[in-house]
Amino acid sequence: MATWNSRGLRGSTLEEMINRTNEQYREQGLALIQKVPTPITPVKKDKETRRITLAYFDQKSTIDYIGAVQGIPVCFDAKECATDSFPIANIHEHQVRFMRDFEKQQGIAFLLILFTSRDELYYMRFSETSYFWDRAQNGGPKHFSVSELAPAFFLPKKSGILVPYLEGISRDLGTRNLTE
Repeated sequence: MATWNSRGLRGSTLEEMINRTNEQYREQGLALIQKVPTPITPVKKDKETRRITLAYFDQKSTIDYIGAVQGIPVCFDAKECATDSFPIANIHEHQVRFMRDFEKQQGIAFLLILFTSRDELYYMRFSETSYFWDRAQNGGPKHFSVSELAPAFFLPKKSGILVPYLEGISRDLGTRNLTE
C-alpha cells in the first residue's frame, strides 16, 4: 500500500494525506474530523467566472483540523520538517493558546509532524508541544530534535491508512489514564 513517500503520493502534502485519512475514518465510523478553513476577505473577483482572484487573510488560523473521535473532542495541526531539528517558530503562539484551552475543555490537542528526510510521522502530544514551547520561551533551545521525542509516538506505516493518527490518540489516552 501507499507510504508517506510512495510514487502514488508524490507531490502531495501532509494535509492532503490527512484529508484522505479523515475520509477513511469517517466512512468506517471511527472519527469525524474536518479541515478548518482559513477566513479570507475577497479583494478581486473575475467577472466571468465569479471566482476570487485576490484575497487576504482576515485573521490567523488556529489549528488545521477539529472534530471528534469516538465522542472525544480532538484538534490538531499538521507540520512538515525536512531535517531532524524542528524549529519552535513553526508553532505559533495563538496555536499553543488554542490547544491549551482546548485541553482545558477535556479535548485532545496534538501535532502531526512529518519528518520528510526520515519518512517518519510523529504524533506530538500537547504536553510535549507545551514543554518545548515553554522551554524556548524561557531562553532554551528554539528547536527540538528527533532524538528528544518519545519513540512510542512515531506512527507506524499501516497498510491502507496514510496517516494512522488514531493509534497516536489511543497511546495518548493510555498515558493520560496512567497519570490521572
